[in-house]
Amino acid sequence: MSRSITVEYPDTLPDALNMSHHEFEREARLAMAVKLFETGKLSSGQAARLAARSRLDFLHELSRFGVSSIQVEAAELENDVAQAMRAHDRHQQQSGH
Repeated sequence: MSRSITVEYPDTLPDALNMSHHEFEREARLAMAVKLFETGKLSSGQAARLAARSRLDFLHELSRFGVSSIQVEAAELENDVAQAMRAHDRHQQQSGH
């Protein structure tokens, strides 16, 4: 099942942005998906579907919006680094270095 929303905008807005109405609506849809991805509300796959694009295309478009394709909380990143360091230390001990 799928739902839709309607967003009203002035007829002159796409022209002011040098876009067709279709291009403007596609860009607005992408912008919404990017923001929901950036805030962690959607995964990249979910956001890509919302933007009606492939996941790869969506990930490439993120840079235009100044959004990283990697959305990791600082605590999660610190935990990953700590686990990697422990694994490295265990490997060094096992190999005798």
